Amino acid sequence: MQKLQLRNMHVTEMTRCVTSVVGEAKSPEESGERMSDDQTSTATLEPTTAASTAVGIGTAVAPPHSNADAMSAAKESLEDYTLRFAPRSYRKWSAGVVATSALGGIAYLADFSIGANIGIAYGTVNAIIGIMVAAVIIFATGFPLAYYAARYNIDLDLITRGSGFGYYGSVVTNIIFATFTFIFFALEGSIMAQGLQLGLGIPQWIGYAVSTIIIIPLVIYGMKTLATLQVWTTPLWLLLMVVPVGYLLLSHPESIDAFFAFTGAAGEGGPNLASVMLAAGVCLSLMAQIAEQIDYLRFMPPKTAENKGAWWRAVILAGPGWVIFGAIKQIIGLFIAIYLIAKLDPAAAVHANEPVHQFLGVYEEMMPAWLAMTLAVVLVVISQIKINVTNAYSGSLAWTNSFTRVTKTYPGRMVFVVVNLVIALILMESNMFEFLNTILGFYANCAMAWVVTVASDIAINKYLLKISPKVPEFRRGMLYSVNPVGFVSMLVSAGVSIAVFFGAFGPAVQPFSPIFAVGLALVLPPVLALATRGRFYLRRTDDGIDLPMFDAEGNPSDAKLLCHVTGLEFERPDMLRSGQDGPDGEPQYISSLALSTDKSGALVLPAQK
Repeated sequence: MQKLQLRNMHVTEMTRCVTSVVGEAKSPEESGERMSDDQTSTATLEPTTAASTAVGIGTAVAPPHSNADAMSAAKESLEDYTLRFAPRSYRKWSAGVVATSALGGIAYLADFSIGANIGIAYGTVNAIIGIMVAAVIIFATGFPLAYYAARYNIDLDLITRGSGFGYYGSVVTNIIFATFTFIFFALEGSIMAQGLQLGLGIPQWIGYAVSTIIIIPLVIYGMKTLATLQVWTTPLWLLLMVVPVGYLLLSHPESIDAFFAFTGAAGEGGPNLASVMLAAGVCLSLMAQIAEQIDYLRFMPPKTAENKGAWWRAVILAGPGWVIFGAIKQIIGLFIAIYLIAKLDPAAAVHANEPVHQFLGVYEEMMPAWLAMTLAVVLVVISQIKINVTNAYSGSLAWTNSFTRVTKTYPGRMVFVVVNLVIALILMESNMFEFLNTILGFYANCAMAWVVTVASDIAINKYLLKISPKVPEFRRGMLYSVNPVGFVSMLVSAGVSIAVFFGAFGPAVQPFSPIFAVGLALVLPPVLALATRGRFYLRRTDDGIDLPMFDAEGNPSDAKLLCHVTGLEFERPDMLRSGQDGPDGEPQYISSLALSTDKSGALVLPAQK
């Protein structure tokens, strides 16, 4: 009888919690953009007391195998929500603030180098067409990913798990993304070192170290610090970048004709398909940038009837829309490089692909040399800091996700901040800038295989074929370890396209490796989903909690449940029933975060037949 009463009280409490969620949820406009001190302490990062009203009260008896890793992961995730869903109680920014923060991360100057490099190699016409081809592919594949991140408040790793890869299958894609972050950290650090050498006479090897070390203090904290940095530095960055380009167009209109007439090292005046695809391949290395945009977009406020217009604008502009700004920067980089070569110094081609020299050359026509040098260095430093805090932050999340899932141990995100930056520093000291096109062209094949595979699963398998579950699942125990639909698709498309890139099928086919990567990654997921009948998507369909996952407007519920391992409260989408019942047989609940560090597997629910 006592057990029955406990269960009845439990159901009543859950019902009360649901009513509270539906009746008291506030829109982002009502809650405001700033977080109060109590809101910052999301998920009540102290052990819950007996006075708590969370669902699951009375079952907060931690099992003997409670571990420090679960507690450490829970408390450290206060600012970055490593490994987990971003709860509504933390997401108090408006859609506009999130979008501005996300777009601040694309202040990188690598686009200017990429545009200059491919233009100098293949000519203006081929470079521009290649840039446009890459932009269309990146926008189309980035849209479904950005929508899922903003709607369900999860990062790209969590999206990937439930989009054809499985719980452990997405570890490979995390490594691909981590590789992206240290490659582009090294690229931006190299650009900053060039600026410090040119403006202050600092040797490049010291500049590499400086550009790495100054980032570490800025990424100790997560989204709140990054949002502030991006919002406050963006106006100055725009001013320093846009004004010289506008001046160049107005004062030297003849430079436009020289720009379009430039044939590059290949000497091709008209379009050439092979050159276009080679140029596009380099630009497509930026496809993984959508993962960094998503690291911000997962903090979007709930979509409501009142804010849906602003919500959609923010998702599109700061999600796949980043590539519009990226393409513009690539064309500007090429434009300035050609101007320097044609008008100032034909020998300038040696440094025309270096952004600090590009902007310095234009600044010197506008103002005294000392001021031109100062502004060029300031622009480079601001740009490098804006993007590399994001590279360091996102890279640390990717490494932490992978390491924790594989080892069931949580060493702390800052460990992987250091690991990522050390790898980037080694690349810088190895002078990776000299091999930029080759590095990016190779990496592009991996990035395309991953992102297009996930986009294909969402657009085709979830929405058209309806084989893949539409709601993304990311929790351990709910997913199979590996799902061949996405995992095999990615490996095949990456493997074939890399072989093509290195000439395995002959020089005539070599430039078209991006077509193989995108084509195979687009087609294979639906083929394998049909072949397997979708049986490897979900290990379980019931997470053991009789609470709705979403509120009346389709947003993830903010109902809280108590994790019996950590003694902390987590929101409904982050929770599932534990495989271990309480001392009186009552159900206990566990967060996905705590479950990811369970070495014994005793807390994982059994598979459903």
